[in-house]
Amino acid sequence: MLDPESDTHLYLQISETIRARIVQELSPGDPVVSEAQIQLEFGVARTTARRAIRVLRDEGLVHTVQGEGTFVGALDQAPRTPRKAPLYQHIAREVSDQIKAGEFRPRRPIPGEAAMVQRYAVARETVRRALALLREQGWIYTVPQRGSYVSPEERWPTD
Repeated sequence: MLDPESDTHLYLQISETIRARIVQELSPGDPVVSEAQIQLEFGVARTTARRAIRVLRDEGLVHTVQGEGTFVGALDQAPRTPRKAPLYQHIAREVSDQIKAGEFRPRRPIPGEAAMVQRYAVARETVRRALALLREQGWIYTVPQRGSYVSPEERWPTD
């Protein structure tokens, strides 16, 4: 699909592929692939994915809402149903549900940032916000240079 030997930069090749998908498959307000999804699909660096989206945004073909994603159309003309909760809150809720269900045990590690970025196909900052919320609520704690761990059960929030 991508031609690394071409005289056209990879990010421009990717933006052209996404542009074609938008024209053929998507409507105003529909979500566009995330930077993380672009990285996985095309095997490129985050900066390349970011530049591809920037090209489309500069053309007015898409707009980005921080914490929610990139959507077809300009912000003021694309009807979009807002999420009931930001994506980071959804991720935090899912992890806390897994903790409650015993999938992650107290004082044991939870998946790292990179694994969560890949699993949820979101930006690293979205994962960091989810982890910060989980820490704030008492579900997890972080040991510098080691990772995040499930808090002892007595520190868990009561519903």
